[in-house]
Amino acid sequence: MDNQIKVELDPTEILKKEFKTKMRGYDSEEVDGYLDLIIKDYQSYQEEITRLTAENTRLFNKVEELNKQLNASDSVKENAPQQTSAATNYDILKRLSNLERHVFGAKLSDQNPAGQTRVQNHSQFNDTNM
Repeated sequence: MDNQIKVELDPTEILKKEFKTKMRGYDSEEVDGYLDLIIKDYQSYQEEITRLTAENTRLFNKVEELNKQLNASDSVKENAPQQTSAATNYDILKRLSNLERHVFGAKLSDQNPAGQTRVQNHSQFNDTNM
């Protein structure tokens, strides 16, 4: 952010400037008074530029920080449904297996010669296919 404005004069240069006097020149006191006003304006402008530059830097940093937080939260949000979905599917299959075992009892064990439930079959299927 190197947006510095090229300024020809600063308050000190204006204050130290000496003008030659000629026979019918300007009133030196009036010129000095006017230059004093210009010096005050320059000082005010420099203070405002410094303040705005600091605020601009602070806000730029804040935007960067908020963008980082947004990217991090988006990443978490994208990963959350996948993790939840796998855990939910496993829980549903486990509950279903428990209900089948409770309702059908020994019939289910007799039909499955290996003595495995659906949850065990499902987890073995996932392990071999991943």
